[in-house]
Amino acid sequence: MRILLDESVPVQIGKALGGHEVHTARGMGWGGFSNGDLLSAAAGERFQVLIVADKNLQRQQNLSDLQLAILELWTNHRPTLERYFPEIRAAVEDISSAGYFVLENPERRK
Repeated sequence: MRILLDESVPVQIGKALGGHEVHTARGMGWGGFSNGDLLSAAAGERFQVLIVADKNLQRQQNLSDLQLAILELWTNHRPTLERYFPEIRAAVEDISSAGYFVLENPERRK
């Protein structure tokens, strides 16, 4: 799966996604892009999943025609996310179509 990490997502998340092709927005030369420009660029480069920690993205953008899955994480705090690499990987691997998906804090599900 071709995955893009938004600037707000720690690059270490890529470690949770071994076996997938993971890129960062900054690494693609898209640092500082607005959300709309980032979504267009990601779709244009045929990314399948964009991982974000921006809780407003869904309300700020028209995502209806986008051929891209967006996974929203509950935080961008690297040490917290590192504890949940298996859950992040499982959430990505459960995505089978374009759409907006939210990974809630696993601690709240216990």
